[in-house]
Amino acid sequence: MTREQLFAHIQARQSYLCVGLDTDPGRIPQHLQREPDPVFAFNQQIIDATHDLCVAYKPNLAFYEAQGAKGWESLQKTLDYIPDTHFTIADAKRGDIGNTSRLYARAFFSEMGFDSVTVAPYMGVDSVQPFLEFEGKWVILLALTSNKGSHDFQFTPQEDGQPLFEKVMRTAQTWGNAGQLMYVVGATHPEKFREIRAIAPDHFLLVPGVGAQGGDLRALTLHGANRQCGLLVNSSRGILYAGGGVDFAKAARTAARKLQEEMAQLLSELELL
Repeated sequence: MTREQLFAHIQARQSYLCVGLDTDPGRIPQHLQREPDPVFAFNQQIIDATHDLCVAYKPNLAFYEAQGAKGWESLQKTLDYIPDTHFTIADAKRGDIGNTSRLYARAFFSEMGFDSVTVAPYMGVDSVQPFLEFEGKWVILLALTSNKGSHDFQFTPQEDGQPLFEKVMRTAQTWGNAGQLMYVVGATHPEKFREIRAIAPDHFLLVPGVGAQGGDLRALTLHGANRQCGLLVNSSRGILYAGGGVDFAKAARTAARKLQEEMAQLLSELELL
């Protein structure tokens, strides 16, 4: 999916919502536990309930890997069920020496068919470049994350005074362009979005931390949007577990609808519709 196609979907649905499929088997409603594949049954209903309200889905691979071979099967069935009109993100946070990264890229892009994968930049260009060699696919590079531990390293000043996350963003722009490279920037740092846009004016940002982690959607949007919106705002637990009973999918839709309506209003204010 190209940047222009992604923006067209954002305009059509008046939404830049990404639904995180962090499906915990222990939180799947009891009535689905009798299904042959409870994880897929849960994801299927979530997708049915939210697909017209979002533009992307992001399975967090840890929730599937922890289930062994069965989990990988649930993941592939989920990915196959997601409509082709939606951007898919393998939240895998991979990154290793070049030949290993090349195999990771082949697994997620060629074998499984994801549109994008999250990648850790710590090992540098040769660990990221193999992911960028797949035409039509995206690398989503960790830059400024939403967790408390982001302060351990990501704000560390470099010799020129810029924080480490800024150096990551500036350096990575020499590896790939805005049509193949996104950045992860946490919603829990809304005050940073204005300067982040100055660093990367044209790139899309994947923004976790809205919902359960308390990120400010309005602040991050007003400071972080660009002329093609440039944002994919993720919500996982706040949508998946909005309800816990037989009507969980209805509750998930209500939660997703609330975010979509806020996004539609913000897109209108920014004259992006």
